Amino acid sequence: MPTIIQTLDKLQMSKFRSSFYLTKKEKAYVAEKGMDTVRRHAADFVRMKLAAPAQPNDGRQTPMHGHPAFKAMHATACCCRGCLYKWYKVRPDRELTEDEQSRIVNLMMAWIERVY
Repeated sequence: MPTIIQTLDKLQMSKFRSSFYLTKKEKAYVAEKGMDTVRRHAADFVRMKLAAPAQPNDGRQTPMHGHPAFKAMHATACCCRGCLYKWYKVRPDRELTEDEQSRIVNLMMAWIERVY
């Protein structure tokens, strides 16, 4: 199983995934709220937008901007069940486990820390 650093490095090789960055406003949000709050928000977004199988609007449920975690979801290919399957072979027809959700949040937060 690849490490978080290896996964982030692989994602950087994708033209699309490597195009994401945090704006000044998003960086200010992270500075103001702190990483713990951003982590809680990221966990909520993963639970609401990814955890359930068969998302009705899969591929369009995650905004491209508006919160640092949304950017992280796209940058880490954790934005929809289709991307989770393509990049990580997580089948879209089953609920994500607590461990999988936690690993996704850890990957997202590592990306945020890297670009912050």
